[in-house]
Amino acid sequence: MPIKVKDTAPNFTLPAQNGSTISLQDFRGKNVVLYFYPKDDTPGCTAESCAFRDQYEVFKSAGAEVVGVSSDSIESHQQFAAKYNLPFTLLTDKGDQVRKLYGATAAFGLFPGRVTYVIDQQGVVQYVFNSMFNFKGHVEEALKTLQQIAK
Repeated sequence: MPIKVKDTAPNFTLPAQNGSTISLQDFRGKNVVLYFYPKDDTPGCTAESCAFRDQYEVFKSAGAEVVGVSSDSIESHQQFAAKYNLPFTLLTDKGDQVRKLYGATAAFGLFPGRVTYVIDQQGVVQYVFNSMFNFKGHVEEALKTLQQIAK
């Protein structure tokens, strides 16, 4: 069953592109924008990740951390982050266990889904945005949600 608004975000631990291991609980006390995307260095995923990059300082000033997740290797994430100067963490979800845990499953039954979760400081999901093709919408909706949380 997919994770919905008001659900507690399930904890997980995955390897990051810098070689460290990251758990969702490491971000307790911060808002988290957790976005699942299909594949490094593809046109849609590049557009989405660069949109998050371009608004990264706005996210940081809203007290949020941005975290991207795909099944790509650590090496692929390192190259992707370096090529596009991505300032946030990319996590490797080999076997799509965390994707399945969150219910961010395949779009059209073929491609890994593109789903963004806004998780508040207490670990509660405040917003879920699921759109395969509205790349910038993931960023815009996450920012709107963070502004509402701050009120």
